[in-house]
Amino acid sequence: MRVHFIAIGGSAMHNLAIALYLKGFNVSGSDDEIFEPSKSRLASYGLLPQNEGWDVNNISDDLDAIILGMHARKDNPELLKAQELGLKIFSYPEYLYEQTKDKKRVVIGGSHGKTTTTAMVMHVLKVLEMDFDYMVGAQLEGFDTMVKLSKEAPIAVFEGDEYLSSPIDLTPKFHWYKPQVAMLTGIAWDHMNVFPTWENYISQFSIFADSMPDKSSLVYFDGDEELRKLASSVKNRLDVEAYNTLANKNVDGQTIVVWEGKEYAMEVFGEHNLQNMNGARLLCNQLDISDDDFLKAMQSFKGAAKRLQLLERKDFTNIYLDFAHSPSKLKATTSAMKKQFEKRRLIAVMELHTFSSLSKEFLPQYKDTMNEADQAVVFFNPEVLKHKKLPSISTEEVYQAFGNDNLIVMTESEQLVNWLRNLELANSNLLIMTSGNFSGVDIKALAADLI
Repeated sequence: MRVHFIAIGGSAMHNLAIALYLKGFNVSGSDDEIFEPSKSRLASYGLLPQNEGWDVNNISDDLDAIILGMHARKDNPELLKAQELGLKIFSYPEYLYEQTKDKKRVVIGGSHGKTTTTAMVMHVLKVLEMDFDYMVGAQLEGFDTMVKLSKEAPIAVFEGDEYLSSPIDLTPKFHWYKPQVAMLTGIAWDHMNVFPTWENYISQFSIFADSMPDKSSLVYFDGDEELRKLASSVKNRLDVEAYNTLANKNVDGQTIVVWEGKEYAMEVFGEHNLQNMNGARLLCNQLDISDDDFLKAMQSFKGAAKRLQLLERKDFTNIYLDFAHSPSKLKATTSAMKKQFEKRRLIAVMELHTFSSLSKEFLPQYKDTMNEADQAVVFFNPEVLKHKKLPSISTEEVYQAFGNDNLIVMTESEQLVNWLRNLELANSNLLIMTSGNFSGVDIKALAADLI
């Protein structure tokens, strides 16, 4: 098979390119800019384009498939040539389905917790030495790539993102997968640039459930009102099963799961993690994995990158990094940290970086989300608003939106770094939450310096 990637440098795209190469495909690709770590990883497999930019000579009628990334535009010259030749053009989620349509597909969707729950299922399958294909939205410890495709594996585990598939395919990614086993973690409005209303956003999850074959299994979080409504509407066609927080106790900062009279000491903590873990347990039940085997395997799970990831630890100070940026994620992550370490001061720092978070209309959604922190800091870069062509926002508007008298708002990266360096961190935890990097900060190196 000859496959060409237009915009090969994307996070998911370059991982799919590597996965197909390892499967024996003839893979080529192009992009107008490729950053690390994609650049080095593509180069290590001989897949890095020789030149940056688009070249219609890359497109010929002997290609079996074109895979189009979101970074490309509708008027991309390579795309136009492929359309002119009548070549088969796929988005990457559509192609993932093509490669796994004869397998048992397990898909984890929802507004939050997708990556973590997918990582949990993958970790258990690996510990139990079960063969499986996968796609996950973060680089996980113990896995060389974020995508694996094979001929032999009977199972495929996918993180189900609701964002759009490609510039010419406005289907939410998870609508392509048509899983026989699925989980929905919760619904909280996100991606308002694509789904401008709450009703439009939640409808995507109903469409996802409708895409599942009859008698498929849908696992859902019982604490979400919208998911309860959804489960009720499909229960005559699908096998639905609810989950909530696993029974647990906190012993000296470590979470112990209590299940059927046994205790399982875990590396991860927080109510959301324990909810996700319970959902992952039910998914694994569908793959003939017992509760005991699941919980034993989970004891060595350390979490996904940037999901309450412990960066540094010393004496009575921990520094964590989390991807949290939406209001629901921000509140849950801050709360989890405070509850786990009640006797420590919590300093929570977050960055407004996404389209939604920087939108004036969306800012009020952040009210009271960081109230459990002893010191809360919000950072945003006005230049990012200009780049995203959004109306400017002021520090006062951010301060008012969060509704926290203990909030500090900063707009300069150097100012934030200097403030952090002058912190007294004894008997304190620092929680850093961002989907970016505070305008160029090496967060891991900073954490090492601070500790």
